[in-house]
Amino acid sequence: MLAWKPKWAAAVAVGLALVIAVVAVGFGPGPGSLPAVGTPLEFVMPQASLSAVIGISLPLWVVTMASQNIPGIAVLGTFGYRAPWRSAMTVTGLGTVLGAPFGGHAINFAAISAALAASPDAGEDRAGRWRAAVVAGVGYLIFGGITATITALVFTGPPGLLQAAAGVALLGTLGSSLLGAISEAEGREAAVVTFLVAASGVSVVGIGAAFWALVAGLLVRWVSVTLRSRKAV
Repeated sequence: MLAWKPKWAAAVAVGLALVIAVVAVGFGPGPGSLPAVGTPLEFVMPQASLSAVIGISLPLWVVTMASQNIPGIAVLGTFGYRAPWRSAMTVTGLGTVLGAPFGGHAINFAAISAALAASPDAGEDRAGRWRAAVVAGVGYLIFGGITATITALVFTGPPGLLQAAAGVALLGTLGSSLLGAISEAEGREAAVVTFLVAASGVSVVGIGAAFWALVAGLLVRWVSVTLRSRKAV
């Protein structure tokens, strides 16, 4: 399917993975009952506290900025889009304030979604790729209603099945991003280091690899530029 209809490969892979997971759960050992579709909504009164701000809000803000907003802006840049940083942060920040009481605590640029919607796989016309983002948003709303079912299938089905199927969607984007990152000789080392650190999955003081990949890449970039400028002098 990837060679025949690349744009449909991810959807078909995820669909087959869901079917296999359902079959595995239904006919596997144990009670063999499938998780119920849909999740009942239950209102929980938000309670603000200093410990929650320090222990939850600040870490979530750091993680969101480091693993979603900054990589999301960078991804858009690799595909030729220049996001309005100040206004975008204002809109996503206000959206987070409004959505946080309802569980939407991290409204952001969503790096992976940005990569999928901004890549050539979303359409040849760069000006019309926003439609892919709209479709992705509608898909989030639909699948959000059956999150409990999907999560149960992920944990009760064959290990790594759905994750591997979802990874098919990123193959084309990964190839395009790597090509754009290393196409120029200047800064190639920084791009490779960034990729390797991100792929390592390292986590330090509770912050994931995406943040440390950016730190490592910027450090290598700064060192290489400094050394080359001194050598030129």
